[in-house]
Amino acid sequence: MPKGPQGEKRPADVIGAAVTVAKIATGEIEEDRGKALERAKGGLVSMMDAASAGNAERYAESMTSPATIAGRRIVSFLPSATEMACRLGLGDRLMGVTHECDHPPEIKGKPIVVRSVLPTETMSQREIDSAVTERLRNGLSLYRVDEALMRKIAPDLILTQDLCQVCAPSGNEVSQLLKQLPTKPQILWMTPKSLGGIEDNLRELGAATGRVREAEALIAAGRAKLDEIAAVVRGLSRRPRVFCMEWIDPVYCSGHWVPEMVRIAGGLDGLGREGVDSVRIPWEQVLDWAPEILIVMPCGFDLEKGADHARSLFSYAGWFDLPAVRENRVYAVDANSYFARPGPRVVEGTQLLAHLLHPDLFDWKGSGQAFRRLESSPAPDRARGSVATNAPHVCGPEKAGE
Repeated sequence: MPKGPQGEKRPADVIGAAVTVAKIATGEIEEDRGKALERAKGGLVSMMDAASAGNAERYAESMTSPATIAGRRIVSFLPSATEMACRLGLGDRLMGVTHECDHPPEIKGKPIVVRSVLPTETMSQREIDSAVTERLRNGLSLYRVDEALMRKIAPDLILTQDLCQVCAPSGNEVSQLLKQLPTKPQILWMTPKSLGGIEDNLRELGAATGRVREAEALIAAGRAKLDEIAAVVRGLSRRPRVFCMEWIDPVYCSGHWVPEMVRIAGGLDGLGREGVDSVRIPWEQVLDWAPEILIVMPCGFDLEKGADHARSLFSYAGWFDLPAVRENRVYAVDANSYFARPGPRVVEGTQLLAHLLHPDLFDWKGSGQAFRRLESSPAPDRARGSVATNAPHVCGPEKAGE
C-alpha cells in the first residue's frame, strides 16, 4: 500500500477517492462535477509519498478525468473483456464486440467489429499453427477490424490487449485504427500474466467506467473461492503430476495464469510456465514428465472441438505408457470458458481443476459441458517414441520475430 506524506498507510484515501470517482460516473454526486473531481484527485494524490507527488498528480488527473470515467460507448476486442464488462453491469454500453465473444448470452446480436482472417473452423491444429506462424513472420495481422463500423460507433473506450498477437488485435493494429477514428477514445490495455493481473484488469475497468464497487466485490468473491480451495489442499501430503496441454499439434505447455490455477487446485505441472508465455515443447518432455493427470485445453476451443482434436493424441508414440492414460485420467475441457480467457470464469476453472485433481475432496457443481473424460484402447504395437516437432514456438508478442 502506498504511504502518505508522513509515511503512514492511507487506505481510507484510496477507498474514498475510488468511491468518489464511481459516484461521479453514476450521477450519485449532485455537487459541482469539477469540485467533486478535484476532491477525488486530492485523495489519490495523498496516497503517494511527497517525493512522488508529480507522478501522483498525473495519475490522479487520468483517473478522475471525464474521459476516464465516461465509458458510455465501449468496444471490446477481447472475449474476456466482454465478460468482465457484462459482469460489471456494462452490457448496455457495449457497442461492438469480436466474432469470438459468445458469453454471456446477452451479448448475442451485438455489432461485430473484429473477425479472424483465417478459416480456423475448417483447419487442423497443425494447419492453424503453420498459418499463424507464417502470417506473423510476414508482419501480417490475424484479424480484420471493421474500420467503417468503428467510425460509426465512435467509441469512447476500447478494451484490448498487448499480450498475444494470436489472441486479439494488439499494439500496432490498435495504433493504426486510432488514426481512422474521428475522436480519440481511451484505450484500456489488458495484459495479465497471472490471476492477480486479471484482478487488476477488473479494477482498471471498474475505475474507467464508474464500477469500482462492483469490481471490488467481484474480485473479493472470486478470491474467497480460491482461498477455500487452497485451504483444503494445503494439508495434502502429495500433489499429483499434471500436464495441461494448451495445443495438441504441435504440443504446447500451459503458461501465464494456468500453472497458477493448477497450483492452487493442489497439483504440480512441471512443464507449465507460470507467469510467462506458453511454448511449443517436444513430446518427449511429456513422456519424461509422466503426468498422472492430463488435461487437454486447446486455446480458443470449447469442449466439443477440444475433445474432437484430442483424439489425435491416441496415435502419439508412447501415449499408452503415460500414467494418466493407464489410470483413465485424461480429460478434455472447455478451454474458452474456464482457462484460455483471462476473465472472471478462471475462478470456476480453478474449481474445475480441483475437482479433476481431487474428486474425493471437491465436487463439481458447474456445467455438464465443462469437461469430458477421454478414453482410448491401447494398440498392441504401440511403442514409446517421439512426435516430430519444430523449433520452440512461443504464444506471445515475440512470435512475429521468429
